[in-house]
Amino acid sequence: MDKPKVAANTPIKVALEKGKTYYWCACGKSENQPFCDGSHKGTTITPLAFTVEEPKEKMLCRCKQTANPPYCDGAHKSIK
Repeated sequence: MDKPKVAANTPIKVALEKGKTYYWCACGKSENQPFCDGSHKGTTITPLAFTVEEPKEKMLCRCKQTANPPYCDGAHKSIK
């Protein structure tokens, strides 16, 4: 099984639109962080599709170590 690449050691604040489907990059290889650009092709990692019920700003994970994808849970603080 492939391991995700740490794209950044910080989360990113993103304005999310109600009802829109987003694809969170789970592999860490996307040049369009935190969203998928298809760079996972050839790996066993797939993006995570998600939508929100209300428009909101959220902190999305870029370290790919969160236990609550796609949202940041502070896991980046333990990466050395």
